[in-house]
Amino acid sequence: MMIKHCDGNGRMSKAVIAGDTIYFCGQTSRDGGDIKVQTEAVLKKIDDLLAAYGTDKRHLIMVQIYLKNMEDFSGLNEVYDKWVEPGFEPARACVEAALAAPQILVEMVVTAVKKD
Repeated sequence: MMIKHCDGNGRMSKAVIAGDTIYFCGQTSRDGGDIKVQTEAVLKKIDDLLAAYGTDKRHLIMVQIYLKNMEDFSGLNEVYDKWVEPGFEPARACVEAALAAPQILVEMVVTAVKKD
């Protein structure tokens, strides 16, 4: 199987393509705001990233969500549930975690397959 590392910076790749599967690095928002604002920003970044690699959210197979505080779970879901398309819900995990910077409330890591 061919593995292609894309847009590496010496520490990590923005994406790694293995066969028809695309693994993306974690996406965050450092622009501040509450959990809803940050979730919207992260999902927009994910949409843009998926498009840049020739796929879309209908081709997501997994979303891993890291929350700074699980008390933000309902606010996250309020935005996420409007974004995900019925019938195309990816597998998902959500955990509380210490994140890379104090202003980051949410980080998402997605895995998708290439569009046909």
